[in-house]
Amino acid sequence: MFQSSTAPNRKVAKGKVLDPDIDYSKVKSVHSISSWWGIGGIAMILLIGNLTSYSNSHLPDALRNSHLASFPNAFIAERAYKDLKILNDFGPKPTGSYANEVLAVDFLLREISYIEQLRNKNQNLQVDKQIVSGGYVGVYMNKSATSVYRNVQNVIVKLAGKNSDQALLLNCHFDSVATSPGASDDLSGCAVMLEILRVMSRQSEINQNSILFLFNGAEETPLQASHGFITKHRWAKEVKAFINLESAGSGGKEMLFQSGPRNPWLIEMYAKAIMYPFAQAAAEEVFQSGVIPSDTDFRVFRDAGGVPGMDFAYTANGYRYHTKYDSIDYIPMAVLQRTGDNILSLTRTMANSDKLGQQGQNREHTVYFDFLGLIFIFYSADTAFMINLSVVLLSIIIPFLSLARLGSTSGSHGRQIRSETMIGFVATFLGAGVGGVVCFLLAYQLDLLGSSMSWYSSTNLVLGVYCCPALLSHCIVHMLCGNVFGSKTTPLSLALKVQARLNGVNLFWGMITLGVTFTGYRTAYIFMILIFFSLLSSTLISMFAVQNSVHKWLFIHMFFQVFALLWSTQFYHMMLNLFIPITGRIGASINPDLIIGVMANFLTLLACSYMTPLLFLLKKVDKLVGELVAITLIAFVLASSTHVGFPYRDDTLRSPSVQRHYITHTLRTFHDYSGGIRKTDSGFLLQELDRNARKTIEGIAMPDNITPMREIPACETELFCAIPFYSIWHQVLFENYWIPGPQPLVHSSVRCLLRRKEQTARHEHKLQLQLQGDHQSALVIGPRAGTTLQGWDIVDELADPIEFNGQRGYFVLIATGSNPGPMNITLQLKHEIANYDGPLVDITVTTTFWEHQKHFTPVFNKLLTRVPSWAHVVPSVAAVNGYTF
Repeated sequence: MFQSSTAPNRKVAKGKVLDPDIDYSKVKSVHSISSWWGIGGIAMILLIGNLTSYSNSHLPDALRNSHLASFPNAFIAERAYKDLKILNDFGPKPTGSYANEVLAVDFLLREISYIEQLRNKNQNLQVDKQIVSGGYVGVYMNKSATSVYRNVQNVIVKLAGKNSDQALLLNCHFDSVATSPGASDDLSGCAVMLEILRVMSRQSEINQNSILFLFNGAEETPLQASHGFITKHRWAKEVKAFINLESAGSGGKEMLFQSGPRNPWLIEMYAKAIMYPFAQAAAEEVFQSGVIPSDTDFRVFRDAGGVPGMDFAYTANGYRYHTKYDSIDYIPMAVLQRTGDNILSLTRTMANSDKLGQQGQNREHTVYFDFLGLIFIFYSADTAFMINLSVVLLSIIIPFLSLARLGSTSGSHGRQIRSETMIGFVATFLGAGVGGVVCFLLAYQLDLLGSSMSWYSSTNLVLGVYCCPALLSHCIVHMLCGNVFGSKTTPLSLALKVQARLNGVNLFWGMITLGVTFTGYRTAYIFMILIFFSLLSSTLISMFAVQNSVHKWLFIHMFFQVFALLWSTQFYHMMLNLFIPITGRIGASINPDLIIGVMANFLTLLACSYMTPLLFLLKKVDKLVGELVAITLIAFVLASSTHVGFPYRDDTLRSPSVQRHYITHTLRTFHDYSGGIRKTDSGFLLQELDRNARKTIEGIAMPDNITPMREIPACETELFCAIPFYSIWHQVLFENYWIPGPQPLVHSSVRCLLRRKEQTARHEHKLQLQLQGDHQSALVIGPRAGTTLQGWDIVDELADPIEFNGQRGYFVLIATGSNPGPMNITLQLKHEIANYDGPLVDITVTTTFWEHQKHFTPVFNKLLTRVPSWAHVVPSVAAVNGYTF
């Protein structure tokens, strides 16, 4: 098995082969290395991980007003920052609020008027304020709902180009969710657009194509104002492509995470224009899979408008997303500079490209990715198929032939290489599985101990709690497979054995790459690039014939592993920085430790799979194993038994990572078939947004007891338990809790009145209803037993019903901007009994008041004071009216 340091050993040093008839299994190998190199390998992985972390967060210096003379056509972050501060200081801007409908709109119009006055005389600037009403049916998280908007506002600016019939659209939204200023989501996008408009309006050259700047005022409701623009505005037909600026975090780098669909020229424009690339086709496929609980205006422009485009979003610091901490205090000026530089350059390129009016001719998917923000690579999906196939085959064939040709003519050497290759493959495969099982058991145990999400704020705990045991599992499995399946009398040197097992790793990732490729997913490039670095390594080793040298082959392998680790660890940071904050808003039904544990096991395998077989070179592995065991134990104790593992942080250290809560003080009024009031009650609804929320909710409610939403008495008699639904997707999927309490102060609410009821045929009936009230509201329409809803005039399409509490109903969200007046609704119903004269439908109308703080009751305020400082609460008041018609 091992070589001696005698004459045969000197032959090996010259690249020659051992005598296959000699048993070297008990002779010390000169190919082995000190055990400390194992610990050094771990240190190298951590060092490179820190480098990629720095690369992911590094931002360019911001330009200030003093730079204007030197850079007259550049994006000046200080000017954009001033606009951002003004919009931020208006506070939360939910659709329908004074801050959104008056203050924000007035500021945008005023600032645009200043820009117009200072424009170059060659530029033609047109401004329009759109007040629009409409609606559409959307499907989110497999739930169908109808979205209706009434008098929402858009501010649109047209910078006319030479081709007046085609335009590039830039979009942002200035509304925000309740209690959040929305500095990143999405005022920063609007500030960037204002500065781009300012810069481009002052240039003397007229663009080839027009540019439309859409500042939309109802995205969070969701996606309503953009729908109103793309379906109803007179300039919408000119739009040939769009750039959407969004956020799923707070600051950091803007990522291109959606493009197209199937318009590769967009990626060509991105590659040509972008100064600081940050784009991954894998992010597009992950987002469009639905695993991320968010959506953007990209969907509306693509589906309702049939327009291709690019979707950019901030993804860092998702803890602050949709909270009071999404403020300008946490957004450095450099964030705006980076985004502004990129989007200004991209806008100029696209607005002056002949391809803007020719989209759709090439309908291929495009594989695209950046490497540490330094280079950007893209190619077609067809090319990707050939690249992936070629890299996989060459990465397996070249090392095998390189190693096998060193053997005897009898063919036994080749068989030994094949055997060791299969051992490497099996060990990698089993190691991935065992690592996953170990992480699963650790996740289950932490959850059992009440320490779920211990890594939520202290993200480095993931390294100790999951990555270390995953790596330890991979190492142990490799050693066991070597002992069980490895030959004790093999003529192969230790160097050849390890290289053959590394080829087994190639085989493992090659099968995954081809499997993903053949299923049509572009994400296969992640694994292909990893294999590509191994291919470069093995090719050079073969060219220089150093396969059987003492350490030369190892130096070549480790040199290319530096690049492989840079590639793999950037995905470690990208995925965990995105998904760890998301676990704070996915509800309590899923153990988030399972998600992060499985993800950590995969990322550990991605980073370390080409390092793990090298442990056979160590003279002893006890130091490496001992270090991994010690780190795992220390991390587990920290996670389960100390304050380090407490998931949440307030903003004391300027790095808040809060637990989220929605608390709604609710008044419910139930009307009978004749229109009279049959019952009223009131209480508080508290939403469970993460795994630990129930413990906090119980603490807030004490000394009262909480009742799970589906167990409250109203569930036995009322439609959808008469819960004050405002977002059917989260509230149906998540658990809510009810605490009986005194009535809130409600001055007015949306009411539903029956204007006319008529029978139009033996089985068919028509109800004409009227909604009175201008507040944000939602309807649940539940046909009674024997009745079906045939049609309505709310929107052109009848949505699919959703199920809740064993009932079926239709959910309609209604957002209002400014004073839309009463809303008339006609329902067409069919009953299975001819000439039926009785109740046909139950309707629940929920009015939600997001800005009602001045009217909170003392009991509600007292309840809110019990919310911990490390939690973020969105308080609201709701009035639920139940009707039977």
